[in-house]
Amino acid sequence: MLVLMGIPVKALIALELRWLSLKKRVQHHYLANMKISTRFLLMFFVALGIIFMCVYQPAHLFGMEFEVRVINGFSNNSSLPLVIWCISQQDGDMGGRALQEGDDFGWRLKTNIWGNSHYLCTMKWDAKRRSFDAFKVPRDSQRCAPLNKCSWLVKEDGFYFSSDEVNWKKDFSWS
Repeated sequence: MLVLMGIPVKALIALELRWLSLKKRVQHHYLANMKISTRFLLMFFVALGIIFMCVYQPAHLFGMEFEVRVINGFSNNSSLPLVIWCISQQDGDMGGRALQEGDDFGWRLKTNIWGNSHYLCTMKWDAKRRSFDAFKVPRDSQRCAPLNKCSWLVKEDGFYFSSDEVNWKKDFSWS
């Protein structure tokens, strides 16, 4: 009989095998519980995010509706129309229009869940030409509230913005 440090080798081997078996069972149990915990945490945070969006920003989850309107505010330009051409990621090319004095071009839009709805328009009058963001979610979702209306009045000296078409504020010039 072989003896190592006063303990029979056969007993040491049996003890080692039991230890390995116990260690394997503990690891398996731990890993199974860890997988369950990870799945639970993932589902918990996804549910928490959905609840947050529904409670604090429900319109962003389902899309907010806005009305955008561009008005020719020039005076005495009946011979030269204001030409507008708009495009967007959602609607593509929206086409061009020639607006006479007082005419307008408007559309309704619904923002997407990602919050990146963007409408770009190019204006041309005589030799002047200017592209501008007629609607962009990060900038306009709050400033067009509470009526969800974004209006632009284009004049000889620049572009004016209003959310109620009563109080106009110059946003930028032609150049």
